[in-house]
Amino acid sequence: MGKIIAIANQKGGVGKTTTSVNLAASLGVLEKKVLLIDADPQANATSGLGLDVESIEKGTYQILEHTLKPEDAIMETSSPNVHIIPAHIDLVAIEIELVDKDEREYMLKKAIQGLKSQYDYILIDCAPSLGLLTLNALTAADSVMIPIQCEYFALEGLGKLLNTIKSVQKVHNEKLDIEGLLLTMYDSRLRLSNQVVEEVQKHFNEMVFKTIIQRNIRLSEAPSYGESIINYDAASKGASNYLSLAHEIIKKNS
Repeated sequence: MGKIIAIANQKGGVGKTTTSVNLAASLGVLEKKVLLIDADPQANATSGLGLDVESIEKGTYQILEHTLKPEDAIMETSSPNVHIIPAHIDLVAIEIELVDKDEREYMLKKAIQGLKSQYDYILIDCAPSLGLLTLNALTAADSVMIPIQCEYFALEGLGKLLNTIKSVQKVHNEKLDIEGLLLTMYDSRLRLSNQVVEEVQKHFNEMVFKTIIQRNIRLSEAPSYGESIINYDAASKGASNYLSLAHEIIKKNS
């Protein structure tokens, strides 16, 4: 049975999509079968794996509406062993459309339950909010990974996210686990980066991944070519960071 990991943080720009795309590609290179679900209306994970967002007709929107079998929304990507259920800007409307539906928090869970046996890992790239889309992802997931940027405001809002996770555990998904906190955009030259790392490790010790994602120019270039960092520059620091994270996750879950 595969493991479903939601990658979530209501703060934007912390490296959620970068992590979703590159972790998926790294797990794929390590011969794990991976499905990435793009649950963010910005659809950056979709374009980041080489798909044309404008031409998407079947994706997360349709499976949340239950108008399409999830198997029919799955697409191949430019990365080996990685499939994607893509997103489109129309996903913005889903929060309004689901609001009066019964069991609206369980739409994603019901839709993808049957896919767990077909993949080793299912990763969900969440939107930068704590709305119904993220709630659906947390309800469907076995665990949640929280990327934290090594910057001053990084810990602001983390309490709010952890409270949301607690209430999801209480009400919708008591088995939801925290996969780990991932420090991203680390720059060893900056005292502030080092302070954030120390602070997070001190407060959350065992919950923090040993792998730290360093700030890397190749990581920010890769999405504009529609490629993961593994395809774009396998020798880069970014690629080695994400491969190290993939190894850590495999080891943790073996």
